[in-house]
Amino acid sequence: MARVLVTGSADGLGLAVGQRLIDQGHEVVLHARSDARAADTRAAAPGAADVLVGDLADEDAVRALADAANALGRFDAVVHNAGVGSGTAAPVLMAVNVVAPYLLTALMTRPDRLVFLSSGMHRSGRADVAVLDGGGYGDSKLLDAALAAAVARRWPEVRSNAVDPGWIRTRMGGSGAPGSLDQGSATQVWLATSDDPAALVSGRYFKDRREESPAAGVLDEAFQEALLAALAERTGVALPG
Repeated sequence: MARVLVTGSADGLGLAVGQRLIDQGHEVVLHARSDARAADTRAAAPGAADVLVGDLADEDAVRALADAANALGRFDAVVHNAGVGSGTAAPVLMAVNVVAPYLLTALMTRPDRLVFLSSGMHRSGRADVAVLDGGGYGDSKLLDAALAAAVARRWPEVRSNAVDPGWIRTRMGGSGAPGSLDQGSATQVWLATSDDPAALVSGRYFKDRREESPAAGVLDEAFQEALLAALAERTGVALPG
């Protein structure tokens, strides 16, 4: 049994990941951005060990969320599922999609496995830290994949990978999306818990439990270092060595 935290798990893909992990017998802590959403999450996933609350657009709330998670004890895996879509104002989009997973990673007790949610749309993103101040959805998802690769390189004892869940029928993906929640959640659960040798890797990019080559910028070590430096400067928290 693994202890797993799933961010952004009040509904949609994150809730599907959490429910799947619970069904497999893992100890799962979910996350919602407000008390009202947390109550709904508890009702939807009564098997969850806990539901933590924190608005990931607010750095102080992210710090408090990290403290709350650490108070529960070390997690075996953290799935950074939370994200907002292309209709979101750039400051909030970057705060939720990129800054929050970085800050949680830097502040939480180091787990064995980290899973960062990227997207096929990362291929339209720009490998430029300037997008932290005004980039779009594709930019944020490229940064997420680069962050996963950077953490994998800095922390060789942690398996840190990025996932493209596909175009899934969720509130963000829309009702016309071709993929189901089962399809969209499978790779995250596998990377977070499986002993399959194919899942026991790090610094990789996956879709449908298969490794793919990400955009070139994701694997650029100079860009990865620039991203970590920019996030450390923005938050005042450096990724521990």
